[in-house]
Amino acid sequence: MSNGKNVIWFLVDQMRADAMSCNGDPNINTPNLDLLSAQGINFERAVSGCPLCAPFRGSLLTGQYVHKSTVPGHDYSLDPSMPTVATVFNQEGYDTIYFGKWHLDGDTPRKGTNTDPKKQIVARDRRGDFGTWIGYENNNSQFECWVHGHDKDREIPLSRLMDFETNALSNMVIDKIRYYGEQKKNGQAKPFFLVLSVQPPHDPYTAPAANMAHFNGQNLKLRPNVPPYESVLMTARRELAGYYALIENIDENLGRIRQVLKEEELDLDTHIVFFSDHGDMHGSHGMFRKTNPYEESVRIPFIIGGEVPMGYYGRGCGRSKSLVNHVDIAPTTLGLCDIEKPDWMPGYDYSYERLPGLRKPSGPVPEEAYLQSVIPTRHDHSIDKPYRGIVTRDGYKYVCFEDHDWLMFDLNQDPYELVNLSNCPLSVKKRVELNEKLVRWVRETGDCFRVPVPEYVTFPTEYITYPEKRK
Repeated sequence: MSNGKNVIWFLVDQMRADAMSCNGDPNINTPNLDLLSAQGINFERAVSGCPLCAPFRGSLLTGQYVHKSTVPGHDYSLDPSMPTVATVFNQEGYDTIYFGKWHLDGDTPRKGTNTDPKKQIVARDRRGDFGTWIGYENNNSQFECWVHGHDKDREIPLSRLMDFETNALSNMVIDKIRYYGEQKKNGQAKPFFLVLSVQPPHDPYTAPAANMAHFNGQNLKLRPNVPPYESVLMTARRELAGYYALIENIDENLGRIRQVLKEEELDLDTHIVFFSDHGDMHGSHGMFRKTNPYEESVRIPFIIGGEVPMGYYGRGCGRSKSLVNHVDIAPTTLGLCDIEKPDWMPGYDYSYERLPGLRKPSGPVPEEAYLQSVIPTRHDHSIDKPYRGIVTRDGYKYVCFEDHDWLMFDLNQDPYELVNLSNCPLSVKKRVELNEKLVRWVRETGDCFRVPVPEYVTFPTEYITYPEKRK
């Protein structure tokens, strides 16, 4: 039986974990995200188990790994017969609401629908079982965003948002919060699960002028693993200026939403879960965008805040080292509302970290999180080849292509992933251990990926040396 708490998912697109002042980025000030983090739990090692928009979203809603979710790539649709996290909330008597980017209907207009991708219609039975759904399939033009859908029994015709996407969609959320505030005053309160899914800070990196004016690419500090090549540096600086402007706008809208929750006296009853589907390389290792398993691509922000702040009344507060993965987000969200995850969700429920006085661990805490890219992605800025990988609590990452090793890093010694240990004889023992864990996961989850046979032979070599750490 649920505890009747509300939940808002604030889902952004392509925001990497470090791009907030509370996570140490010197280029931006994010006061509202910082406050959400300070009053809640900041999972600083959360990862996107599949760093690509559509596959992540399919796994997010179904709770399934990508090879089971029916959405391995952008051209695939979410099977409408599959239950989602909204299905579970519906069964618990919640109103379920979705606003914004969907990206789960194949990314290609269907026969008989509008051929303009910005105006692609998602059929009602393909909207993930949400009671209210007002959104769009995919749109890389945040200043020209068209939405459609339904609000319970009322159809919402295709129309253009009259403001920048994040502002306009946040206005929809605010209107809905005011509606529930009025319902509460009338004694007709009903719990809600609401998803706000926005395209920013995904490219194109163009924000409202007021935000763009705050960032100059030449003044930005780049990560140490961005190679000193003029073309890479110029592109990274130009795109990062817009990227940070978009994040600043996101932060402002988070603040607006929280203010209205407080005005409607819903703030102490509403959990806010802020996260991204994946990160963005921005020149690190000479790459751009996402899809690859490097930290800039797979490490995502994941903050649980709102509701009762700080550490009061059995609430947890601080920073967590837990390896939250994409399949853990739905179970954790259900746990916040005291709803047990269904058997078809393989992920782990981390809600006890936010509610230590009310929830207990459901079993042994995972010692690793798994990474995968299931099919070629068509993203030529990065890696366009299937892989599987593992990240461990003790700070190692191992990634392989089918039948041969690719990457291995000791993230404790090498946080910027500059020394690849995959072929280092001194690391064979650890590589074999990680390989065996990956093989076990592939078998247990019904994956058909061919993990390479580990190499057990060692021979003398020089000691491993790492570049001097740079601040």
